[in-house]
Amino acid sequence: MFARISGSLVERRPESAIVEAAGLGYEILLPPCIAEKLPPTPGAHVTLEVYGVVSLDGKSGRFTYYGFTNAVEREFFEALLTVASIGPRSAARAFSAPMSTIAAAIDRGDHVFLKSLPGIGQQKARDIVAKLQGKVTKFLLIQDAPAATRTAIPDFADEALAVLLQLGYKRAEGEAMIRETLEADPSIEEAERLLAEIYRRRAKESA
Repeated sequence: MFARISGSLVERRPESAIVEAAGLGYEILLPPCIAEKLPPTPGAHVTLEVYGVVSLDGKSGRFTYYGFTNAVEREFFEALLTVASIGPRSAARAFSAPMSTIAAAIDRGDHVFLKSLPGIGQQKARDIVAKLQGKVTKFLLIQDAPAATRTAIPDFADEALAVLLQLGYKRAEGEAMIRETLEADPSIEEAERLLAEIYRRRAKESA
């Protein structure tokens, strides 16, 4: 059982992601709040803290992995699992709001808010407060990372990106160079000039 995965994002779905590491593609289940933080572009490099679950069915077993952007989020997920009525899938679904928001609701005994979380009814809300109230202080102090955003790329940049791909650059790398260059010089309005500026910036970096 591994505790962390680092590799290339193959696909991001609403509740999971496929991450390729060492030639293998792993499906990592993601709480909604965590999925929003991952970059939307395939090929991006990601690192996730992992919580593994083994499900046994007769003589066979299945590994399920839940991913988080940092170890504190995983620890909060594990805290939810200490509630007897909360299983891994229930905890993942409920983790739909920022960690500090949920922790604050637990700390103040806000059953109404907790009931609004997916899969959490009145009884589970009571169980969560009974088990964790007064034990989530550390999670209140964490600043939640913002959801990943994607800077719009103008139409003429598609032509420049196609050239970069032909030159052997990965899509994520090419898009990153285009964004950085356009942010540095917003006056660029054509592919040829964009490519020239990218080349100039890379030459300057390697000098």
